[in-house]
Amino acid sequence: MTDISNETSYADGKILKHTAGGVGVVTFNNPDKRNAMSLEMWEGFGEALTALRDDEAVRVVILRGAGGKAFVSGADISQFEKTRHNAAASEEYGKRSAAQRALLADYPKPTIACIQGFCLGGGMQVAMLTDIRIASHDSQFGIPAARLGIAYGYDGLKHLVSLVGPSWARLLMYTGMQIDAAEALRIGLVERLIPEDQLWGETMAIAETISQNAPLAIKAAKITIAQVLKDESGRDMDAIRDIGNACMDSADFREGREAFMAKRKPRFTGT
Repeated sequence: MTDISNETSYADGKILKHTAGGVGVVTFNNPDKRNAMSLEMWEGFGEALTALRDDEAVRVVILRGAGGKAFVSGADISQFEKTRHNAAASEEYGKRSAAQRALLADYPKPTIACIQGFCLGGGMQVAMLTDIRIASHDSQFGIPAARLGIAYGYDGLKHLVSLVGPSWARLLMYTGMQIDAAEALRIGLVERLIPEDQLWGETMAIAETISQNAPLAIKAAKITIAQVLKDESGRDMDAIRDIGNACMDSADFREGREAFMAKRKPRFTGT
């Protein structure tokens, strides 16, 4: 793991944040419960994401789980008797974690889920909200909502269907089954599989590559892909045009051309 000298903790230390160059890292740090998410952790997660969003030096954000056994194994079931015991309580619980999910869904910077071990339930929802999912060969994926009597909700299923299609979404949701990393790769739930001992290094290498590329060009790709995924009637073509124009008028576009012609590495500033 990376040497951490600038770590900030949230939710009584169960959410950790640090930066390394242009890369921000958020760690789910509840290994005794396989990083199960409590409401306090959701709120701390939002604080960490907001801090990294507002840090101009950070160009890409990685999410990971502590302990090597899980990314996030789901919601903290021990809270359910108090927080999700019926429809009204569950709606309130959903509202309290909705802001953080929305923040991640619309995050302005590229996000990567670095997944080792269990990625279940709410953990799958977090991973599916990121732009890229990189997993170790020992990872396990599943949504056990049907075995807990939980309705998973529109947003989570929208992202699941967009990644794996309706038939695999049905199979995963109806059975509550867990699938291994090879199956997750095959159906499109994750983008790359890496051996456990190389996972963090490879994830950081991808993040550093992204952080060294032109931020406006990446922002243009992120905005445009998000619009592609919407129904045609709901697409914001003006947003696509505006970010495209901003790219082509940017100092970074000039820098990219000049660096290419001079056969040197470009130095992008995001302007």
